[in-house]
Amino acid sequence: MFFRLVEANAPVLAVAIHNGHDLREEVADIMALDDASRFREEDPYTGVWTTVVKNQIVVYRSRFEVDLNRPREKAVYQKPEDAWGLKVWKKQPSQGLIERSLALYDGFYAQLHRTCSKLEKEYGRFVVLDLHSYNHRRQGPQGVPADREGNPEINIGTGTMDRERWASLVDRFIRDLREFDYCGRSLDVRENVKFLGGNLSRTVHEHFPKSGCALAVELKKFFMDEWTGTVDGEQLKEIREALRTTVPGILDELKKK
Repeated sequence: MFFRLVEANAPVLAVAIHNGHDLREEVADIMALDDASRFREEDPYTGVWTTVVKNQIVVYRSRFEVDLNRPREKAVYQKPEDAWGLKVWKKQPSQGLIERSLALYDGFYAQLHRTCSKLEKEYGRFVVLDLHSYNHRRQGPQGVPADREGNPEINIGTGTMDRERWASLVDRFIRDLREFDYCGRSLDVRENVKFLGGNLSRTVHEHFPKSGCALAVELKKFFMDEWTGTVDGEQLKEIREALRTTVPGILDELKKK
């Protein structure tokens, strides 16, 4: 299995689809990128944050094998413009390799649908925390970071949902994150500034339009050095705690009709 699935009796699911770094052998054989370059564009450590709830899916395969947050026809990167200008392949992947990668894609989304269907049947309404991280120092390790105005510490993507239907829950979630005491200060949490939400959130809302609320939670990599991959363990724990404190509010909002 290329992902870890934990299912329990609770109406909240946390997913880290870009957590992984592994490649199957046939992909690794033609991969042009070194480990550090791939790691920089992946979302390392996001799997740690899924433990704030009982239901968890953590993917172990790299997005450079198959990107689960893109539409199926774009899930296997074909050219540099698909992957931040990076030359991904030593040679173009065969159709067979692409099809085998897409089989993983299909398997993941089949499992996601089964899990969400169970939550819908058991609880009526449910929430998916779609956890990601993003780079903000693309000018290099010594370069100027991206401006704060356009790059919040936490971006909540709600662009694929019926915002009015879930307004109370979304507003509560954002408020609870902002009110968390993060190392003696408040976190910069804003909605739909950097990202609107990707394929996973869109899929949940398309298949469960009245029962499923997927919150695309994108954390700027202020908790780590995105060029070396070194993480600040204390900040990683504090972010996990910030996310954990939102769960009671989510559960309260789900109980409302």
